[in-house]
Order: sequence, then structure tokens, then C-alpha cells
Amino acid sequence: MPSNPRSTIRAGIPQLNSSLFHVTQFSVGDPVVYLDIENQGTICIVRDVELDRAQKKIQADQISVPADFAPEGGLSADREIATAQAAAECLRRSGITEITADRSLPFSFAHILREAGIEVSCDLDFGVLERRQKSGAEIEMLRLSQAVTEEAIAMACQMIARADAAPSGVLQHDGSALTSERVHAAINAFLMQRGFSGPKYIVSGGSQGASCHHHGDGELRTGQPVIVDIFPTCQETHYCGDCTRTVVHGDIPPEIAEMHTAVRAAKAAGCAAIRPGVTGAKVHAATTKELTDRGFHTGFPPESAPLSYCTMHHGTGHGIGLEVHEPPLLDATGIELLEGDALTVEPGLYRKDLGGVRVEDMVVVTGDGIENLNRLPEGLHWK
Repeated sequence: MPSNPRSTIRAGIPQLNSSLFHVTQFSVGDPVVYLDIENQGTICIVRDVELDRAQKKIQADQISVPADFAPEGGLSADREIATAQAAAECLRRSGITEITADRSLPFSFAHILREAGIEVSCDLDFGVLERRQKSGAEIEMLRLSQAVTEEAIAMACQMIARADAAPSGVLQHDGSALTSERVHAAINAFLMQRGFSGPKYIVSGGSQGASCHHHGDGELRTGQPVIVDIFPTCQETHYCGDCTRTVVHGDIPPEIAEMHTAVRAAKAAGCAAIRPGVTGAKVHAATTKELTDRGFHTGFPPESAPLSYCTMHHGTGHGIGLEVHEPPLLDATGIELLEGDALTVEPGLYRKDLGGVRVEDMVVVTGDGIENLNRLPEGLHWK
């Protein structure tokens, strides 16, 4: 058969490779190859012990095991290398000498394919649009993930707001100091019981919150803002949630209240700007204009800035789906939005002497605007 440069390959471990999981919907910790050979169909190669399960789950014209495509010299004892060898032999038997990969193809696969005389090229856009434009089923999975995320946010914020305060200002919970670490542990337990997992989340109090991605550590105190940002993954569907709220125990400092009002207005402005065809850059501009019109800054503080310098030094948001951070971005470089994009909208303001305030929702781009998947209140009081 003649060479077909439009044939494509996706490969890796689906539990770790979101691109491969998206096309196979098969969660497994072993190497998998998904080939789409034009005019011949799709072939998926899985480990032999997974064949039964794969045949019931994966939509492909042919589901095989590496032994079905053993090269003349035999297969390696290494599972990854053997799977790559089988992919190369499958393509050789199909007469394919050129193959297009997405950006996630492991270099080991590219190396073995090239050793077999198959030219491998990378299309950086391959698979991106189909993952951006979420189906109705994907939106429902995101809705579930966001609902559980909101439950975790409410639990954590209430835990902080309902704590007692010692004379020193340190919050107390069940007779001992309430720390970021204790709230982290409570969040992890809450999510695990509901089938969700993820990395270390953000519970960042006081001045730590001025660094937007500080995970938070140590004692939490009354009268200080605490940013709670949770971004877990559903173990069953692999789709993510992402939500942020800010909580203050006790009296709210006027400066924090002013920052919070501005952040909420900026989020509303950003959401109002979103629709198909609008760029992420324009959404970010709408968000930042709301902040600068109120006297706040954007960008990183200059070296000479006082500790009271208040600014938003990050973008407005990002795409989300099988990974927490996906294209497109809502920032100064943001590209055109598409119907079906799932996005976070998460403006914030940060002062080194006081801390930070951030409020984040997840929205889906519709034909004429957005659907907001959040239902959680935005206030600073959580009692």
C-alpha cells in the first residue's frame, strides 16, 4: 500500500495521558497505542491482560495485543518498548511510512518508529479542538466534578469561619490550632470519600495569599483572608473541577472588603464578555479594566512598590477538562473562544501586607454567552 502521511498515532498510558484517554475512554496504567490509518480504520493495541476489558470499552475497528504484531526479532520484555515495537510493525504491515502524532507522544515511541523506518511528525494542534469543544456528556461530567468541588470548598470555608479564636488570634479547632495543613487533610478526606483525588490544594492565609499559588502552611488567624482553591479530578470520569473562594474569620478588614467587591465585579465583567469568537485577550481586558477603573493595578509590583501595592498579577482564567489547565487561556495572549469551551474565570487581588482575595467559577461557552456551572455563594462570611 502507498504511504499515507495523514495516518495518526496516539500512545502512552491513558491514566497519565489525557489525549489518549480522551480518544479511548479506557483508564489503565499500562501502555496503549491508538492508530487511525486512513482508508483502513482504527487499531488499538493493549496489553494482553487488558484485552477483555478493552474490547468492551474502546471504540475501535480492531483491538489487538502486542503479540499480534511481533516484529521479526521478537518483542522486548519491556512493556512500553514492546508496545511501541508492535505499533511500528502494525504500520509496516499496513504499508505506512509516515505517521502524524500529537504533542503527547512519548519520545520512546517516536524513537522506535523511526528505527523501523517510519517518519514521525508532530502536529501541535492534533486533538486540541476536539478536546476544547466539549460534548453534552462531557459538560455533565464537568458539572458533577464542579458540584463536588463546591461541596469541598463550602466544607473548608465553614471549618475556618466556625473555628474559635484564641486571644493571640490563632484559630482553634477541636482544641488545637487550626492550620493550613489540617484544612488540607480535611479536604483530602472529604474528596477521597467521594471518589476524587488531586494534588496539594491551596489553603493560603494572610500574607501567604499574596502569592497566588502558595499552598499555605502554618496557623490560620482571625481577621485575615484565606484563599481556598480546590481543583480535584474525578477518579471515574477523569474530568476536573476547579473553584476558589475566600473566607475571613471574624471581622473583615475594610481593605479586604474593598478588594473582594472589586474581584467579584471583575469576575462578572469577564463572564459577561465571554461568547464564541471573542478572544481570551478581550475577556482578560474586560476583567482587568474593572480592577484598574477601581484604582487597583495589574502585573507584578515594581521593585520599589510598598507592601500595600494591590494588584492582579495573573491571567483571568484557563481552559479545563481532563486536565485542570488546558487551552485556551484568558490572558493577554488569549485566542478566539469556541462554543463548548469550558473555562475558569478567576480574577484576584493581592497585597503583600494583607494577603489575597480570589473568586473563581467554571463556565461553558454557549452559542450566545455562557452557562455558569457554579452555585456557591461568593461572600467572605461562611458561618
